[in-house]
Amino acid sequence: MKRWWIRPTVRLGAALLLPFAVPAVITLLIWALPGDPASIICPPEVCSGTAELARRWNLDGGPWQFFSGWISAALGGDFGNSWRLLPGSPVGPMLETSIPNTALLVTLAFVPLVLGAIGAATQALPRQLDVAFRGVGLAPAVVLALCAAAIVTIKYGAAAFDPEAMRVKLVLGALALGLADAALAGAVIGVRELVDAERQQRYVRFAVLRGESELANTLPNVLPAIAGQMRARLLHLLSGAVVVEVVLQIDGLGDLLWGGTLAQDFGVVIAAAFGFAVLSAVLLVLQAVVEILVALHVRRAPKGVLA
Repeated sequence: MKRWWIRPTVRLGAALLLPFAVPAVITLLIWALPGDPASIICPPEVCSGTAELARRWNLDGGPWQFFSGWISAALGGDFGNSWRLLPGSPVGPMLETSIPNTALLVTLAFVPLVLGAIGAATQALPRQLDVAFRGVGLAPAVVLALCAAAIVTIKYGAAAFDPEAMRVKLVLGALALGLADAALAGAVIGVRELVDAERQQRYVRFAVLRGESELANTLPNVLPAIAGQMRARLLHLLSGAVVVEVVLQIDGLGDLLWGGTLAQDFGVVIAAAFGFAVLSAVLLVLQAVVEILVALHVRRAPKGVLA
């Protein structure tokens, strides 16, 4: 407990660095591609004015000038313009539309994982269901998303982009995301194994003999590990959201990232990746806060308990 602050401090530091590191890596990848970035956007044999285009998009001064200019503008709320996907259109409004949809999709998918984790920790969820969870989790996200897309197409047809159909897409997409690739199974079984292992500790058995609750004694010790597991599950959902959004044609951050990548629109790609980095940083901060709160709770416990 003497160095309880190290892990949350590292996580907070990583959360601060991540939104800078991801655009920096993408910038290096842009310059690592064959040819200069302006020629990739506008090949000289296809269009003229490549040099002017490079000056317009701040591509003529090398990767550091581009990165420093982009990140300083992004911190001020200006994410630049689209290069090829919607040429000249500001990327900021695209993010304002995409991020809420992705956040809602991932949140809806995360709710069953949280409920499953709570059920596993409290032993309210029967172990016999673990086999069913494992079986459902064998299906990849793309397969369940295609099934969801087929349902939407059959039900709505040409009206698949109406508000009602979009709400159905979000619900079905969240269901596919939460069940696929062992997301729910991993949350339930992972938390169950953590809590079961902690229940075997001697201090828990002594606490039960004193008439104390098992869960009240085990939870403070396993909560940081559970928080880490759930953060990993959320990151898993964020990565799977790209597949679900593309297949179901949900206007989210993953779909924006995919469209920008296909169009080689690095102005969109770097902004969308920055959005994912910010979301990941928020998750790191939340995990660090949980670890700090648990450590403070344990340090306030009676001296005999710490011993």
